[in-house]
Amino acid sequence: MTQNSEDTSLPQLSAQRHNPLHGITLQTIVTELVAHYGWEALAQRIPIRCFSTDPSVTSSLKFLRKTPWARDKVEGLYSFMQRERKRRGVSE
Repeated sequence: MTQNSEDTSLPQLSAQRHNPLHGITLQTIVTELVAHYGWEALAQRIPIRCFSTDPSVTSSLKFLRKTPWARDKVEGLYSFMQRERKRRGVSE
């Protein structure tokens, strides 16, 4: 019996269903973090040059797409920010 491509995608789909960042673009994440913290505070929380030296969303996206460890930190901070908003009852 052969396995078709649909069978191999099922674990991926169920994993994404429980991923709180599923469907949120990296641009949205960076934009919301900057709006919430500002570039200076963001650079203090995650000390990477794209946040501290001539920061822009475009340069940050370029760096984060190439650097998995930095992207993980940004996504982690975004998740933390979302949990804090929810805990405080703030919806933005």
